[in-house]
Amino acid sequence: MKKVLLIFISLICLLSMEAVAQKERKFIRSGNELFEGEKFENSEVEYRKALDKKINSYEAGFNLGDALYKQKKYEEALKQFQTLAVNEKDPEKLGHLFHNMGNTLLESKKIDESIEAYKQSLRYNPNSQETKYNLEYARQMKKKQEEEQKKQDQNKDQNKDQKDQDKKDQNKKDQDKKDQDKKDQDKKDQDKKDQNKNKDQQEKGDKDKDKQKQQQQQPKISKEDAKRLLEALENDEKKVQEKVQKAKAKAMKAKKTKIKKDW
Repeated sequence: MKKVLLIFISLICLLSMEAVAQKERKFIRSGNELFEGEKFENSEVEYRKALDKKINSYEAGFNLGDALYKQKKYEEALKQFQTLAVNEKDPEKLGHLFHNMGNTLLESKKIDESIEAYKQSLRYNPNSQETKYNLEYARQMKKKQEEEQKKQDQNKDQNKDQKDQDKKDQNKKDQDKKDQDKKDQDKKDQDKKDQNKNKDQQEKGDKDKDKQKQQQQQPKISKEDAKRLLEALENDEKKVQEKVQKAKAKAMKAKKTKIKKDW
């Protein structure tokens, strides 16, 4: 009786599991149809329903990752593929998972990580031409990225050199302007000094001219007038001398007279 009961229970479990598997397959098929019709959001819903029926379904989980990738939900897709790879043992399946990880990382502009994912995929599935192609494509992208970065660095250096040169040129212009301003100011100062000097010389020249003019305006004495004037002066001097001599003689006479009376 117990054997019959156990067989009955096992049969019920098998039937239940079969029913669950059928529902899982139903959702997967539905999701695949929607995926092929590029209705990726709807296919995601169906794959999640399949996983609700069988949480460890590799096919549902893998297809879910593809549906997320098509919707450009790259971070979620990557996590989905990584989660499946943790417990997966089958080399072929691991090759597909790392291939899809590489694609997802490449779309996320994580080129170095995508290259490593493609290499890992080829370790499990070395004959995959698609993976080899994607790996080479990623390497070319990395090379192009490095060249662009190098070009940007060179442009930065050139821009820096140009800025430095512009700064030097501007400093030179500023210094030249200062020097020119100083020269202009010195010239103005010298011109002012020259003007003042010329003014002084002009004033002196005017004074000399006035003095010369005054001298020219004074009456000139002819030789005859000068001779007469000199003779007149000599006569006046002679008269003065005669007066002086008379005065002296008178004084002497008076003195002699005084002395006789005293005797």
